[in-house]
Amino acid sequence: MSINNEAFKTLIRDGYKFKGHSIMLGGPVLEDEMEQGLYVRIPLRTLNRHGLIAGATGTGKTKTLQIIAEQLSSVGVPSLVMDVKGDLSGVAAAGKPHPKIDERHERLGFPWIPEGSPVEFLTLSKEKGVRLRATVTEFGPVLFSKMLGLNDTQEGIVTVLFKYCDDKRLPLLDLKDFRRTLTYLSQEGKQEIESEYGRISSSSVGAILRRVVELEQQGAEMFFGEPSFDVMDLCRQTHDGRGIISILRVTDIQSKPKLFSTFMLELLAEIYKTFPEIGDPDKPKLCLFIDEAHLIFDKASEALLDQIETVIKLIRSKGVGIFFITQNPVDIPDMVLSQLGLKVQHALRAFTARDRKAIKLASQNFPISDYYDIEDVITNLGIGEALVTALNEKGIPTPLARTMLRAPISRMDILKPGEINQVVSNSLLSGKYKEIVDRESAYEILNDKIERYHDAEHQRDLEDERRSHSSRRGSKSQLEKVLESTTTRQIGRTIARELTRGLLGILGVRRR
Repeated sequence: MSINNEAFKTLIRDGYKFKGHSIMLGGPVLEDEMEQGLYVRIPLRTLNRHGLIAGATGTGKTKTLQIIAEQLSSVGVPSLVMDVKGDLSGVAAAGKPHPKIDERHERLGFPWIPEGSPVEFLTLSKEKGVRLRATVTEFGPVLFSKMLGLNDTQEGIVTVLFKYCDDKRLPLLDLKDFRRTLTYLSQEGKQEIESEYGRISSSSVGAILRRVVELEQQGAEMFFGEPSFDVMDLCRQTHDGRGIISILRVTDIQSKPKLFSTFMLELLAEIYKTFPEIGDPDKPKLCLFIDEAHLIFDKASEALLDQIETVIKLIRSKGVGIFFITQNPVDIPDMVLSQLGLKVQHALRAFTARDRKAIKLASQNFPISDYYDIEDVITNLGIGEALVTALNEKGIPTPLARTMLRAPISRMDILKPGEINQVVSNSLLSGKYKEIVDRESAYEILNDKIERYHDAEHQRDLEDERRSHSSRRGSKSQLEKVLESTTTRQIGRTIARELTRGLLGILGVRRR
């Protein structure tokens, strides 16, 4: 079968022809041949239907992400990109010419013009960039409980804790606020809370505290606090209308899956809560690229998966597109995978029986094709090639196309430390989020309440002791008055005289 096959050419030309704006991924390949002037595109209008970029290590997933993000930026769509491997900072600088790039674009039939994109570096840790934070209150009891993986009983205690803090106006800002409130309700304030909200199990409180400690050990105390990050700051454009690519530097996140999933859940929930409903816009308001997506779903509870699925379904009406990047589609739960309109599948390698099974499952995610044996093609894709299908403007999947991807126009290598420092120093957000705010919150208020309670209790003890001492002194004083009175002295002398007489009488009798 040849690329000159008119039926195939017509299929691709009609299938990837859109009325609105689109971004271009590359050119279709059939039997290792390519037809210039025939391109695989993705309509901007359907990018809020989410997507998947999958493939084995080294097959070009990160470069595909880079291609999409830089083109979105050029048409005014901002992005948030998770840089888990530390190799995406180069999107801020113009690419460097290379013979292989020239050869690829000569085959594609259009020029390669290097250009960098506007970038903002973000961080959850101590890396260079704008620090992202959120308060415990912003999570709410349901999401916070699901993030900790609590059972129904434990979730009920967390709900009571949030209600108590709302009623008593105790700000829950960071994890130490949460821990202090929880221990207070199970110890000093136990009688108060049980009289108003019901009994709280000490064993359940202990289990919740252990989950919080586990979260703290993954560095979550750096994430919870103020000032909270405003998600609208992810939707910024430059003065000339280009979308800013926010790169979240999370190179150490693989050892902290709880922190990563915590951040992603809070971010998605905050975006859904904050962004207005806009339906299906001509282009997305924001795109999120989640690299190493399996970190979100690994060991996730059923309740947590339900929460993610719900957010994925509903957030598209806010004009937000979410793209998962992972090695194999099986890393993504079926209920989430079914919501993804764009699929870019790089090569998979069949080294084991499990790999062959995964390839078979991956091939079933694509529309049936008369031109490709999908299982065979997936294992024979070269670097920078992928099977692509998207949704057209009517929401119908486009024809499957083996695609030679264009090269990124930004640098495919990382920035040097000095270049990163330059980007950070020029950031308009750095000053806004630089200083940590530690205002009076539940931790300080409860500690002060407990201290005042103990002080009052100490004063009561001192007062009781003083009264007891005074009472003893009063009794002694009355006795002294009695003993010192005239009558008492007279009685005493009479008794003494009579005793003496008696004694002398006895002695006198004995002498006789």
